[in-house]
Amino acid sequence: MPLGLEDKKALVAEVNEVAKRAYSAVAAENRGLTAGKFDALRKKARENGIYLHIVKNTLARKAVEGTEFECMKPALVGPIVLGFSMEDPGAVGRVIKDFAKDNDKLVVKAVAVGGTLYGPADIERLASLPTKEQALAMLAGVLQAPVAKFVRTLNEVPAKFVRAVNAVAEKQKQAA
Repeated sequence: MPLGLEDKKALVAEVNEVAKRAYSAVAAENRGLTAGKFDALRKKARENGIYLHIVKNTLARKAVEGTEFECMKPALVGPIVLGFSMEDPGAVGRVIKDFAKDNDKLVVKAVAVGGTLYGPADIERLASLPTKEQALAMLAGVLQAPVAKFVRTLNEVPAKFVRAVNAVAEKQKQAA
């Protein structure tokens, strides 16, 4: 069923608002993907905080105007599924990559992060980005390392003193 002009304007505005808040985006060609499989992809996308929508090319190009994903315009050809990661920059990459493994009808066309357009091969790099929890854990480890080393160093001074006193006591005990 074709969209009316008002529906098209609403769709463009919706995708534009999503694009303004998104961390990363993936454009994938979905030629021949069945409705059932696409529903499974949508479900997985919702679970991971991803906005996923099939958008006509001309509407998609208008929707990304004025956002950091404007760089994707040249890649928006053919039947396109746009995926925007709303919470975790790597989420859209992980979901699309995992889904594309089992469904060869879904082919990645472009990846965009921070206003830079990357090729389809870079989906692997996007998918390997750590989640927010993983990044925070890595940061905590980096911040904790100098403090832990400092505490061990401070602890070593009294330990050496105790070992020295113990050695003197042992020597005096053996002399007596």
